[in-house]
Amino acid sequence: MTKLNVAICQAAPIPLAIDHGIAKAVKLAREAIEGGAQLVAFGETFLGGYPLWLDEAPGAALWDHPGSKALHRILLEQAVVANDERLLPLQELCDESGAVISIGAHERVRQSLYNNQMTFRTGLPVLDHRKLVPTHGERLVWMRGDGSTLGTHQAEWGRVGSLICWEHWMPLARAAMHNLGESVHVAAWPTVREPYALASRHYAMEGRCFVLAAGLVQARDDLFDGLERVGGNADAHELFEAIGADALNRGGSLIAAPDARVVAQAGEGEAMLFAELDLSEVEEGLASLDSDGHYARPDVFELRVDTRAKPGVDWTDD
Repeated sequence: MTKLNVAICQAAPIPLAIDHGIAKAVKLAREAIEGGAQLVAFGETFLGGYPLWLDEAPGAALWDHPGSKALHRILLEQAVVANDERLLPLQELCDESGAVISIGAHERVRQSLYNNQMTFRTGLPVLDHRKLVPTHGERLVWMRGDGSTLGTHQAEWGRVGSLICWEHWMPLARAAMHNLGESVHVAAWPTVREPYALASRHYAMEGRCFVLAAGLVQARDDLFDGLERVGGNADAHELFEAIGADALNRGGSLIAAPDARVVAQAGEGEAMLFAELDLSEVEEGLASLDSDGHYARPDVFELRVDTRAKPGVDWTDD
């Protein structure tokens, strides 16, 4: 296969209310697949929504803030977990269509929350990628991932992997992913601002792959709506009221080719972005630049990736 049809679902998540978000994601993904997409991408934490209050609500980071504590509890209660039956409709959609779906979610592992970009694929378990370094205020919500979720899915048309947001400014993470030989990379963002677009296009050029830079659309009113769907909370509501009324995540999703050119780009607001990719461009681009091969210097630079899971506690019966 040299031709691949892809789509980015640039959409507004339903904050906090993950059950409602899954229903919306299935509807959108089905629409994309019926439009011909073999790979469908959603933005960062589409399931549960990006925690806008961390950046936009004054006081959210104050110690013992009642609104922030309430929201953390709600996220823990709502978050997806391993083998979550609520996710079966997404898996079933992949199984029946043969498509691949990449979607972000708040995930709970024991008592911690992770930012997980999940890849659903036909007849196989979900491929997890947990964000290695939550950025700045995000560390109030998310735990750091480990090397056990750095990987790719081998589809019939090539390999697909993902990184989340500012991981695209982690040179060693990029080098590790380039070593895995992606044909297509999903760059999950809360919104694709100009620096994020540049990082996505740079990744495409450096990794000689196509990049789907997927963003969300979010505004303050979405937070109120999601909060009501999970039963409401006065402290969280008061925190949201301190956020400005303008749209905060505006979309801007794009698809970049291995030479960094923009194949397709969305504007602001909800949209479905489609493109047909010519995967022969991947190998043709390697003639001049292979950052993991003839443009590397393994005699000078060496990278070791620890792919062991780090649960923190090892229970043995010695």
